[in-house]
Amino acid sequence: MSEDFYDVLGVSRDADEDEIKQAYRKKAAEYHPDVSDAADAEEKFKQVKKAKEVLTDDQKRQAYDRLGHDRFEQAEKRGGFDGGAGGGAGGFGGAGGDPFGGAGGMGGINDIFEQFFGGGQGGQRGREQGPRPGRDLRTSLSLDLEDVYEGVEKQVTISRPTHCDTCHGEGHPPDADAETCPECNGQGRVTQVQQTPLGRVQQTQTCRRCEGAGELYDETCSDCGGGGVVTEEATLTVEIPPGVRDGQTIRMSGEGAPGDPGGPNGDLIIEVSVEEHETLEREGDDLYYRLPISFPQAVFGDTVEVETLAGRVELDVPDGTQSGETFRLQGKGMPHLRRRGTGDMYVQVHVVTPSELNEEQREALEAFAEAGGEEIEVKQSFFEKIESFF
Repeated sequence: MSEDFYDVLGVSRDADEDEIKQAYRKKAAEYHPDVSDAADAEEKFKQVKKAKEVLTDDQKRQAYDRLGHDRFEQAEKRGGFDGGAGGGAGGFGGAGGDPFGGAGGMGGINDIFEQFFGGGQGGQRGREQGPRPGRDLRTSLSLDLEDVYEGVEKQVTISRPTHCDTCHGEGHPPDADAETCPECNGQGRVTQVQQTPLGRVQQTQTCRRCEGAGELYDETCSDCGGGGVVTEEATLTVEIPPGVRDGQTIRMSGEGAPGDPGGPNGDLIIEVSVEEHETLEREGDDLYYRLPISFPQAVFGDTVEVETLAGRVELDVPDGTQSGETFRLQGKGMPHLRRRGTGDMYVQVHVVTPSELNEEQREALEAFAEAGGEEIEVKQSFFEKIESFF
């Protein structure tokens, strides 16, 4: 894991506070020592927590962006970020800085234009937004054709983040001592005023330090490490509708990852995989079946039984049927998904040539050939050749 705080959280350098908080919750749930089996999970968890603390503090983030990781760490060890907004490495007018907050001046001007004219993600920073919904999760489920024909209930087991029960997703114990956030004076939001070439710009955004709560707590939850999120194993029952096809998805609303406090959960998306059937082929809602019949059945006709997904049905094979002919069994295919009716089943007959004949069968076929005027040289078997020799 890179030491750069943006890389630690997996966010871009212009990520807004909501993106940073969401990334932190995801990483905290992944690397929490009580959840992860990795040997370096505790160290990674500390890096993630430190990255979030710096990047959600306006003063520290400005200094971090300007100084870079190594110089920032050195300055922090010397206690260079305890001053107010007017001085120190993180101050608005600190040494080596510029009135627009960028190392060379242009970065800050570009940020201002992005905020006014919607330039990419930077235009989103600081805007008042509602609580973010949780992200969608995905899993897969393998079914056989019989399950899909009937419709069935199946169980799926997934690992997913969820709000910590110990702290109810708050990130701190219920009995933790609270103090008013000095950054926003308990308002949960801070207002910044900047003098720009376009005039005075006033911007109100959620307080990065308290994340909009208006309070700071002296303890963090030991179960979730202050992230408010833990990982759980969940077994869910999913209803498979009749007629679903291979590759289609089923959405279970609200069974995904949790959203921000007050925001809805994401969804669980289940991708269906339908296994190949031993004898049936599916095209859309129609089924195809290859039926072997004997030569006499093809010549004289017959009534045969065909196995369908709904059970055995009778099929009339007319006399003189040719190998490869196809017959339709109406309504014996797959049910249409979420609407009435079913597809059809198509039965293609194939005349099977016997590989072995007894003496009576051979004589009958020879007579059949002679009666039709066919001159066929009947080859003798090895034992017949030995018998005729003696």
